[in-house]
Amino acid sequence: MKLFGMEKMLRAYARRKPLRLHMPGHKAARAFRRRFPVAAADITELCFSDSLQQPEGVIAAAERRVAEILGAKKSFFLTDGSTCGVFSMLYAVKARGGEVVVNRNAHQSVYNACKVLGVEPVILSQNTKDGILLPPEPRELERALAEHPAADALLTYPDYYGQTFDLSAMKKICAARGRLLLLDGAHGGHFRFYSASVYAGEYADIWVDGVHKTLPCLTQTAVLNVNDGACISVAAEAVKIFRTSSPSYPLMASIEYGEEFMAKEGARLLSSLEKSVSACKRLLLAHGYGVFDGGDALKLCVDFAPTGISPFAAEEILHKKGIYAEMNDGRRLLFLLGVSTTKRQLRRLTRALIAVRKLPAGAYTPPPAVKTGVKATSCSEACAAESERVPLRDAVGRTLAENVGLFPPCCPLCVAGETMTEAVAETLEKAQYSFGAEGGKVKVVKKG
Repeated sequence: MKLFGMEKMLRAYARRKPLRLHMPGHKAARAFRRRFPVAAADITELCFSDSLQQPEGVIAAAERRVAEILGAKKSFFLTDGSTCGVFSMLYAVKARGGEVVVNRNAHQSVYNACKVLGVEPVILSQNTKDGILLPPEPRELERALAEHPAADALLTYPDYYGQTFDLSAMKKICAARGRLLLLDGAHGGHFRFYSASVYAGEYADIWVDGVHKTLPCLTQTAVLNVNDGACISVAAEAVKIFRTSSPSYPLMASIEYGEEFMAKEGARLLSSLEKSVSACKRLLLAHGYGVFDGGDALKLCVDFAPTGISPFAAEEILHKKGIYAEMNDGRRLLFLLGVSTTKRQLRRLTRALIAVRKLPAGAYTPPPAVKTGVKATSCSEACAAESERVPLRDAVGRTLAENVGLFPPCCPLCVAGETMTEAVAETLEKAQYSFGAEGGKVKVVKKG
């Protein structure tokens, strides 16, 4: 088994059985290691371990190698998730103008970053299909940039359902106006190695890869990548602000391992997995299911609407069989696959879903698509205004002072500055997990 730089360094230190008079406090004690074996590799910045804040040794070498693999001029390891990358991207471009064009279904971190950094989001209009927002159209981006010439674009690619759009067209539109194209690739870390997909780095000026979602990397890992040379120094400044000053070495080592693994095995594994997923989809369709295909083979989105079976009832059966989906949106179960997903596991899932079809077909009706709010004022004005928290139903027709939405997929249903709709209020009331509506109350702008 080949060891890469960071893992090799961490294993060498653990073998020395050192006296750990440094952070962290668990000291890799035997009792602690029994419960958490990774503790042996959990160290801090020492004379040999380099520093993520100012990498010059083993971390710097790992970042250079990952940049080479991803085709970036500069890559930064992130142990705070893609959210840290989103904040860093917006920080890197905020001086270019006070606005940024975003897709409606951007992750809440995009809107949170806009709020914190004082950047006004310009939200693109998007069509819907069966309750899912479709990818933004190039003509909508062109119109938005014409109306907001100082704005750069920060778009989600791919989205939670695996949908993509014409990156080449979006890049041409931005470049023609001298604007930057930033991409939130939190769900697209595998696209670099997937021949059927266009990778964010082929067209983006700055982009973030969320490597833990589909690659063999630990949770919270991501990589911020820069191709626009003028943005490298400000991106480096940004990550120093938003990254933790106590990064996890096991997390960083897993980034290096995951990218090296994908560089060697990714294309083969993804090609094989795509064939297995296609076979799975054919069987599900033959048994009366629908399949929403966004284009990403690692997102298996099974539609229960044609069956009359509630996805909630189906999910209970799957749980009893030890199978857990990424998301239940009230109509579909989204199964998030990874390069480590095997043919045997897919067959197990397929058999379980076929067994679910033995449930009596009921009259289950999926919830209607939720209409988003209507803009009443700017996001920045709403966030700065005097506010109060009121019950969800009392907020209908009021201007929101913070974003509200469901978790997952962590995309706002209404953004600060928009009016709360009755449909959104009802959706939030029924939701198991949500944000911005804690305790059944939301933050609204106080009436004058």
